Amino acid sequence: MRQIVTTPEEAMLIEKEFRVVKKSIDARQRRLRVILTILEPHDEIPPVSDLTKSLSHPFSDSLRDSVVIVGSGPAGLFAALTLLSKGIKPIIIERGKPVSDRKKDIAVLNRNEGLDTDSNYCFGEGGAGTFSDGKLFSRSKKKGDMQQVMEIFHAFGASGKVLYETHAHIGSDKLPTIISKMREFILAHGGEFHFDTTWAMDDTVPTILAIGHSAHDTYRLLARNGVAMEAKGCAMGVRVEHPQHLINDIFYHHPTEDIIRLVGNASYSLITQVQGQGVYSFCMCPGGHIVPASSGLQQGVVNGMSASHRNSPYANSGMVVALPMQGDALEALAYQEALEHEAWVQANAHTSHNTEYRPAQRLQDFVQGKESSTLPSCSYLPGIVPSRLDKWLPEEIGSRLRQGLQYFGVQYKGYVTNDAVVVGVESRTSSPIRILRDKESYQSISHPWLYPCGEGAGYAGGITSSALDGIHAAEAVIRNLH
Repeated sequence: MRQIVTTPEEAMLIEKEFRVVKKSIDARQRRLRVILTILEPHDEIPPVSDLTKSLSHPFSDSLRDSVVIVGSGPAGLFAALTLLSKGIKPIIIERGKPVSDRKKDIAVLNRNEGLDTDSNYCFGEGGAGTFSDGKLFSRSKKKGDMQQVMEIFHAFGASGKVLYETHAHIGSDKLPTIISKMREFILAHGGEFHFDTTWAMDDTVPTILAIGHSAHDTYRLLARNGVAMEAKGCAMGVRVEHPQHLINDIFYHHPTEDIIRLVGNASYSLITQVQGQGVYSFCMCPGGHIVPASSGLQQGVVNGMSASHRNSPYANSGMVVALPMQGDALEALAYQEALEHEAWVQANAHTSHNTEYRPAQRLQDFVQGKESSTLPSCSYLPGIVPSRLDKWLPEEIGSRLRQGLQYFGVQYKGYVTNDAVVVGVESRTSSPIRILRDKESYQSISHPWLYPCGEGAGYAGGITSSALDGIHAAEAVIRNLH
């Protein structure tokens, strides 16, 4: 293998001629550089994982045993593929709809015409990541394990770039088709899907619990049945949106249009410490949109997404504060719910309908504690309403956010501007709850037939780490069945 540091123009030519195994962009200097790791002619081609190989070979004609999987997000789907590869039948239970029907409900939601509490940006086939960007990025250090997740996404239709880009991205316009192909594959090889179906606890069959981070009613069901859980650290805050050209100028040092066409719109990752807690950007979406991410009525939740081309005129990112939740799990859940309801009240108190308006404030006004009498244009389709987020956000969130943003404004000139807008609230970066499991067996410490995994169980954060956790949970079930 050989590493090459080159220009965006030359990188495009190299990608066509050589097999690239890693690609990243270095924007620290005035001139952008692309870092490529390529295979030389004599290099051995990296092997694919056993799970990836299994996709191209017929599975067993007669499936033995069956395992229930609750949830069809990445943890659930990848668990199902793993079970099938070993001749075990997955039975997937999903409260929401298939992805094609889910798209229709999301379109209604974006028109501010109503929320389906079982079919939205959080619930339905594919999970929360399907329509909120499709980033294939994880901070996990298990590079070899993560590669099999990328390989499987590629096998079902993702671009080959997901195999080597440092911050791989599928896009919310492409991911639904990939999810549908996964379902068709699972069905064709003997698995089952049950949509619009509520899970009932049954201790007679092994169950992989792959619920998402927004399944609040399921958390309460588990608590009533004595499943061991605890509060865990999470992060909450707001979503910040700038004109994309401004972010390009700040982080790519006033690039030409040709450079943007070659490397794409600029992204960023910001982090600092305020009063002993992290303040950082989360799920940054270049060329993206802010979306309504509520899963229940009167919840003022937002998230971000980008289509595959990342070419909208807006750049948005969560800007959140780390919260060290401790103690009772349901108390942590209540804190999250109270913040979300307050955000809804602040934007919708003067309307007689349950709408999806969101509270917003110009970024510089938020930092300086001033009222915004008007708001800039924004990608959030249902609509934003002027609100003093600097006043009503809890002190442990609002005060730290303002200090953190002020610091980022000093580090990156032009970032804190009234051409940007703060929209509330970004409250579901991860679950505030962890469902306790044994480290080795993956079994619930209180209910051994349950295998909690993924983001909703508190063991992952995002598509790739959730998928990997689903694989590991399925492998644990297979070991225990034998």
